Amino acid sequence: MTQDDPLPPLRDVIERHDLRARKSLGQNFLLDLNLTAKIARQAGDLSACDVLEIGPGPGGLTRGLLSEGARKVLAIEKDARCLPALAEIADAYPNRLDVIEGDALAIDPLAHLTPPIRVASNLPYNVGTELLIRWLTPKQWPPFWDSLTLMFQREVAQRITAETGSKAYGRLAILSQWRCDARIVLHLPPEAFSPPPKVSSAVVHLKMLPEPRFPADFKTLERVVAAAFNQRRKMLRSSLKSVSPDIEDMIAAAGIKPTERAEQVSLEEFCALAREVAKA
Repeated sequence: MTQDDPLPPLRDVIERHDLRARKSLGQNFLLDLNLTAKIARQAGDLSACDVLEIGPGPGGLTRGLLSEGARKVLAIEKDARCLPALAEIADAYPNRLDVIEGDALAIDPLAHLTPPIRVASNLPYNVGTELLIRWLTPKQWPPFWDSLTLMFQREVAQRITAETGSKAYGRLAILSQWRCDARIVLHLPPEAFSPPPKVSSAVVHLKMLPEPRFPADFKTLERVVAAAFNQRRKMLRSSLKSVSPDIEDMIAAAGIKPTERAEQVSLEEFCALAREVAKA
């Protein structure tokens, strides 16, 4: 259910509150409210969901999420300068926006949210990948969230959705696609932002799978994948020597050619190899 946004244009809000984007905070603000609403729609029907947003800044995406019908938005913002602008949004959408000032890496959002929960954010460039990995690697699965709709630098988005054999394929693709369906849903040019970053951006939608795509122990899988891609130009039997002295036998038992390199090994094969390593 889309409703009209009753607030002034974002450029006016930024000027009135003197909200120049700060490079030290990884800030690049989206000013086109048609675009922020389009991003919000990529998260699906939000009318029965609470939404977690990290780094809302002056609130462009926040307004998109609320105008597109989110039941409630919890916005975590580190920059105190943005709080008055976010307070104006909270007044315009009564009882539907909670704002917490602080570092998203140090705050547990679950105390403030009611399932089902979705995450939608134009993530600050300096913490985006770290937050994603945290959301993908909780102690228990399924996680607290149903889906993640996140904006990254295009290069990071390509790493998340990369296919076997591509240059972008690596640890991030394995972690993302083992437990989620991941796809790029929007591309954004630098000029969509203020100030324009030096790189293009993309929005990735990750839908949680109730169970991992293939069985494997997470810690073992992560150890194998980290070792494999740390020396990705070497053959697998060489790059994984540190994992086990019997690694060649394990590679063969997993149905992988020992002469293959990490980017040639599929997610399913990595999971099979992790199971063999876990047996030892």
